[in-house]
Amino acid sequence: MSLDNAARHTAENLNRVAPTLVAPFRAALPRAAATVARRLAGALYREDIGDARERFAGIGRRHGFDRIEIDKLGDEPLTDLLPPGAHGLAEELTNATVNLALAYARPKPDSPGPDPDARALEYERVAIDGHNLHPCGRTRLGWDTADTLRHDVEAGTTTIVFVRAHPDLLIGDDLGATLADLYPQAGRGIPVHQWQRDTVLRHRYADLYASGALKDVDGSIEAAPTAAVRTLLLPPDHDGHRRYLKLSLDIQVTSTRRSISTASTRNGPAISALLHRLLEDDPTVILLAETAGTALAAGTGRDGSAILRDGLDSHLAPGETAIPGGGLTAGDTLDHLVGPGAGTALRFVADYARLLLPPVVGLAARHGIALEAHLQNCLPTFVDGRPHRIAFRDFAGLRLYLPRLADPPPLWPGSVVATDDVDVMRAKLGYTALQAHLGELIVRLTRSHDLDEDRAWRAVRDALDEAYEPLRADPASAEAAKADHAALTARMVPHKALVRMRLAGAGDRYVPVHNPLHGP
Repeated sequence: MSLDNAARHTAENLNRVAPTLVAPFRAALPRAAATVARRLAGALYREDIGDARERFAGIGRRHGFDRIEIDKLGDEPLTDLLPPGAHGLAEELTNATVNLALAYARPKPDSPGPDPDARALEYERVAIDGHNLHPCGRTRLGWDTADTLRHDVEAGTTTIVFVRAHPDLLIGDDLGATLADLYPQAGRGIPVHQWQRDTVLRHRYADLYASGALKDVDGSIEAAPTAAVRTLLLPPDHDGHRRYLKLSLDIQVTSTRRSISTASTRNGPAISALLHRLLEDDPTVILLAETAGTALAAGTGRDGSAILRDGLDSHLAPGETAIPGGGLTAGDTLDHLVGPGAGTALRFVADYARLLLPPVVGLAARHGIALEAHLQNCLPTFVDGRPHRIAFRDFAGLRLYLPRLADPPPLWPGSVVATDDVDVMRAKLGYTALQAHLGELIVRLTRSHDLDEDRAWRAVRDALDEAYEPLRADPASAEAAKADHAALTARMVPHKALVRMRLAGAGDRYVPVHNPLHGP
């Protein structure tokens, strides 16, 4: 479907279900199309696809890791930027554009509360564009307009329902019982996203419903969708504590259909316990533990999964504010947080890098653990505007390089988090922490504070070198630290090729990019 047809279809749906949004949606379409096109052009350039290097070489602003930011493209359609045969990606880009325009058009939802997790979600909602590098940051393939209005982050709330499953179909923890103890309105069964129950479970597993092995039960919880869409902020329980519930949601967001593997539900608590043990003496780190998980042993084992995660409320001190990384680099958050002037911005980058890098590179060198430390998974905290601590969450995408891990946790068979390839571990570390995280922070500050990018990357390199000093001094980690440091500061480093991944259809793919951290 072309963008014009998709926009017309969405406007017709809006006219039926939310007519007041038709005019704002149409007005927002050019802005949304320009945003998606700029991100697509940047990705094509970084990944050296087609003639992008030649087409965009003389325009836009160059940044580290072969990133280019183009403020204004020509009027050519999005599909003209793609290589031949990219029909599937064209559909995803069209869907992303329409959904981004709809997000721009919608009013801001009410705050879910005054506590630390509610405040963190308010910052997440500022990041309307979605993934900072992915042109399909607002793809919602599988949802129609009414679904998006009801369940996306701008909706403010969505509904968790409950399905009773025969004991032979359950793998893992009894999350239904846990939630029933915390919330009197919960049902006695596995928690399921309402859309997932209505659209996936009832139809895909009609035979199990017919036999009574699956049965809808009374009870529901209203929860707030986060930027991750399938991860919901639960309301305060009877003691006032907040938690998150990550649920299977069989729609495509960015590159992935967001159901949850059985492996993630079983590995999450075990990996959380391991990380707590390894980082318990680091006063700068907060871990939002995955405390329980369950899966439905039917079909692929991905459609009825759920993971319970701790919230922030018991971790922060008075005066300490947690800001999710996606919200930190969106809107005018940095303008308010960082004082005026390039010098102030440079000090902020240096302080921030000295907070983020030591635990991340230390886990890799000492234990072979590469956290997926991109913006969405990190919540830096601030006291009086200064970086203070950092919270890590969502451990399903990390990598465990098993030859370095002395006491690996019990992993579900075939888990993708385990690897015997050190380069896989290093690519995960370098791309998420340095390119997608610190790289975005620096790009934003070059715009808002006239930060000199070369000086910023020198400050990051200084922080990286400092983080490796104790690791190189320790005989137990010296060899690994030296090799990791050399890989992260090499002239060329692997960049996650988001568009090439979509063109190929599956699997992580990387391309080499020039490294601003290269040097002696």
